[in-house]
Amino acid sequence: MTEIENLKQQFADPPAEFSPIPFWFWNDALSEEEIICQIHDFHAKEVAGFVIHPRMGMPREIPYLSEKYMDLVETAVSEAADLGMRVILYDEGMYPSGSACGLVVQQNPALASRGLRLQEITCDKGSGPVRVPISLSPGETLVSAQAVIKPSAGEVQLGTALMLECENDGVSFTPPAQGNWSVLLFIETPSQGTIRGVHPGQDDGEPDAPLAADLLNPDAVRTFITITHERYYQRLHRYFGTTVFAFFTDEPDLLGRGHIRGLKPWTNGFLNELIENGFREQDLPALWFETGDSAASVREAYETAVRNRLGRTYYKQIADWCEAHGISLTGHPAGSDDIGLLEHFHIPGQDVVWRYIAPEDGKSLTGVHSTMGKCSSDAARHRGRRRNLNECFGVCGIEGGWSLTADNMKWYLDWLFVRGVNLISPHAFYYSIRGERRDERPPDVGPHNIWWPEYGRFARYIKRMSWMMTGGVNGTEVAVLAGAKHLPWQIVKPLYEQQIEFNYLEESLLNTSCELEDGTIAIAGYRYKALLIEDSLRLAPSSLQFLRTFADQGGVIIEWSPEGKDSAHISQIAVSRIEEVPEALGRRLGLKHRLEPAAEAIRISRVLKNDICFYVIVNEGEEGYEGALRINHTGAAEYWRPWTGECEAARTVRKEDGQVVDLRIERRECIIVAVNPASDDQGTGFTGEPAKSKRDGDVSVEDLSEGWQVVDGPWTGELSSLSSWTHWEGMDRFSGTVVYERSLELADPSAWAELLLDLGDAHEFVQLEVNGRKAGVRMWKPYVFDLTESGLLSETNRLRVSVTNSLANRYDGKSFPSGLIGPVQLMKVPHP
Repeated sequence: MTEIENLKQQFADPPAEFSPIPFWFWNDALSEEEIICQIHDFHAKEVAGFVIHPRMGMPREIPYLSEKYMDLVETAVSEAADLGMRVILYDEGMYPSGSACGLVVQQNPALASRGLRLQEITCDKGSGPVRVPISLSPGETLVSAQAVIKPSAGEVQLGTALMLECENDGVSFTPPAQGNWSVLLFIETPSQGTIRGVHPGQDDGEPDAPLAADLLNPDAVRTFITITHERYYQRLHRYFGTTVFAFFTDEPDLLGRGHIRGLKPWTNGFLNELIENGFREQDLPALWFETGDSAASVREAYETAVRNRLGRTYYKQIADWCEAHGISLTGHPAGSDDIGLLEHFHIPGQDVVWRYIAPEDGKSLTGVHSTMGKCSSDAARHRGRRRNLNECFGVCGIEGGWSLTADNMKWYLDWLFVRGVNLISPHAFYYSIRGERRDERPPDVGPHNIWWPEYGRFARYIKRMSWMMTGGVNGTEVAVLAGAKHLPWQIVKPLYEQQIEFNYLEESLLNTSCELEDGTIAIAGYRYKALLIEDSLRLAPSSLQFLRTFADQGGVIIEWSPEGKDSAHISQIAVSRIEEVPEALGRRLGLKHRLEPAAEAIRISRVLKNDICFYVIVNEGEEGYEGALRINHTGAAEYWRPWTGECEAARTVRKEDGQVVDLRIERRECIIVAVNPASDDQGTGFTGEPAKSKRDGDVSVEDLSEGWQVVDGPWTGELSSLSSWTHWEGMDRFSGTVVYERSLELADPSAWAELLLDLGDAHEFVQLEVNGRKAGVRMWKPYVFDLTESGLLSETNRLRVSVTNSLANRYDGKSFPSGLIGPVQLMKVPHP
């Protein structure tokens, strides 16, 4: 078998390793029998793994981490092992992680989350000596007492802070005659923050909500590991490194949910650590008040110190434990651009939730959340991590609730894949949707939704695309400089729109992991000829020196410098309009590929895998595209279709500077153009005939919108015209399946090269039968079925269309368009 044949075989049927690994909400009274039954249901749909996620709704009779609970976990893991499935263990009782559902604080109340609070006492002018009593609640500590001038309510005058000594439970201060003075007390205090627990009464704001732990305290994190990780290992150690391959940590929150307002994350002795890193005690007011130009730098220094300590005390401790026990640390931090906190993850991750990114309103390319796909994939690329994860779909319906469609699920998947994500963790498969469980962060995107009977199609798609994006490198020569918590999104928007690929490169890696080689920045197998900078004033002196050397060696530095904005003046090219960035890159580097005509909605990732070049092409827009992909090299080309696993030879034209590949891609479709450079003669190296298209030749269109009858559903009968069934009497809130039938007369089916049935508009899950035989399933537009299959059609035919609509109509009281709406057309393509 040749290399390309081997790759095609893996593409068609990828290993189970690349399966989706869904969050599985354990949210009800659990039983071994039901757990085993659901695992087998997952397996039957080609879902080869899961994340065990203890979730709100577990009864008190199954205490978190109890023997009874662990018996159920062991049952699930053992069954998964027998089926060859893989398991990720979740490290918390609900979320955010780090508190063991309150057990850390129960074991030692001193390990509860802590914060720094500010108490201000204003001083009247000319009042003479002021005595400020200090009354501390249990668990509180005075960190600093200062007197400052307050020009206004939200401002402190820089350089005026006077340190005050605490004597006899109070401080004394005589305000000078000039200025409005205040005494500021900085007090370390329990934050009173909580997490969401798993049992009734443990949700946000409820009396038994578990107390959050102090994640900046290494002792608290060690206690968390002992209670949680060691407990799992004690019961499941024989599965570690095989069936159990990772622990998932989820959005650790330093202050906890519902904490005392106005606090800053803190822990015992943290002021000393800040001072060791150049912070001054008199800088503390700048965390709350404006202090002129210094406030931003003080806050950034503080936030950097907090992140560094969290990385050291929390993430590294857990990562070290995982590594010592033969598994990986995965999960994600709280921020969508927290790339620096992914340093210790063996499988870096992020999460698409709350429809922060979406097809509408430009949210796919704008705002901080638009960076999260590249956040995890580029963290993995530059640290040599093979996989990166996204926990996706949580509360992503366009109107919340159960309004998420299969169409949107596919859009989110493609958004992630083309950005390099290669491990999909759907949020979530629900153990139960009984009662209020149905509406806890919905929807169920698995067993309780309308697409579950055909979920194997999604599982195979996820496997193919995850396989495609694993084990290769994207061929970009462009890096965008990023901070530990700052991924520029404005400068990359025009790159996406002109199909110029890039990778985010963290500033912290410049002097630790990068080498300068012949005018390129080399790291982890990537070589960047150009570096884009959105704000050079943020850069450290050591970074500026590195970049000047890069430029001296011939590297290209482009900075976006809007008029009136200061710069460190290290770039050879400064652009004032962000739209000029792609043109500047093209002049210096040339273009490896381009679309003809241009199309802003299309994204391309050029992946080099086993010496084959794959162009992963995603249409994020609502219109189909017809044009061509011009590439700067030659070789036999083929279309690989990840939804079906089919491959077919591409139509190409050889040019002096490469070749042009015919490209036709539907709305929200993903297609892969595979080019084998080793096969220099077009048409060799791949098998199959050139693709045919319904758009070739003179197409005859027959309207089939009339003559339909409903044969199954709450209402049956003849239809005068097609329309949403929510307009039919008594069905405005109906969720379920309605079956339509119609006859079709064809004088001679064999007279046509292609017969394509286009159902037009439908909502949303459609199954077609022709003459009693299954003809296919469609879950989104275009609802087009190829009826050309030999023997499917005769002169007299019966079309049967089953349409299942959104559960939002039933569960959320919506009235979304539903059913077969049309227009329905039969497109007849003649033989050439």
